Amino acid sequence: MDDVRHLLDVAQLAALEAGKVIMDVYLSETFLAELKPDETPITIADKRSHSTIHKHLSKTNLPVFSEEGVSIDFDERKNWEHFWLIDPLDGTKEFINKNGEFTINIALVRNNKPIAGVIYVSCMDILYVGSNETGVFKKEKGKQIEFKPLSERKKFDELLRKEHLTAVASRSHLSKETIDFINQFGNVTLKSMGSALKFMLLLENQADIYPRLGTTMEWDTAAAHAILNASNRGVYHTDLKTELVYNKPDPKNPFFIAF
Repeated sequence: MDDVRHLLDVAQLAALEAGKVIMDVYLSETFLAELKPDETPITIADKRSHSTIHKHLSKTNLPVFSEEGVSIDFDERKNWEHFWLIDPLDGTKEFINKNGEFTINIALVRNNKPIAGVIYVSCMDILYVGSNETGVFKKEKGKQIEFKPLSERKKFDELLRKEHLTAVASRSHLSKETIDFINQFGNVTLKSMGSALKFMLLLENQADIYPRLGTTMEWDTAAAHAILNASNRGVYHTDLKTELVYNKPDPKNPFFIAF
């Protein structure tokens, strides 16, 4: 396999070009949204982004598992040591509502663990990139900002003891279970946001915790998970210590807590 740095360069280019395709649709006067069999929306932007990303990533000769791609049976996927896991347009509801809170998520997965990630916020032209090999950084307005990893991982007990805590939750999918979880903190500010941007609030120290006690899929979280791991943060099961794993028979995630 090519080294992670080179693969991340390919993923960044794929994300940037897909972002242009998405914005062409976003800025057009009208675009139609359809419902997929699972009742989630899809637009022509999702499909065009998938095609653009797939074109670039196929050059790496690694398998691609995409939300908008052809369904791939686990009997085939289970033998993948390395593969790309992508969401060509994360936050389709935000895209349809035109609030700008949507992303392109591209993750490189090795042995069921996301090891590198790219998240592109095309509406804001902000690119987040992270892996242990490259470090974690953000590209915005021609500048690159590096995020140093935490000296040690945060512990949940420490968060419970904080005098004030900021939690981030989904703008479109806020469950009762998530609200109940957040209410265990004494003095808490709640931020709502769409797509994988919620994870990036943790990276930017604009939020302390992101509980998601509701449905997500592997492609929703893998890129951000890789970036957070490279910054010495985690995306945990509700036991608060076991990290999410990927390439499961069912790509649905369990409930998780990120901090």
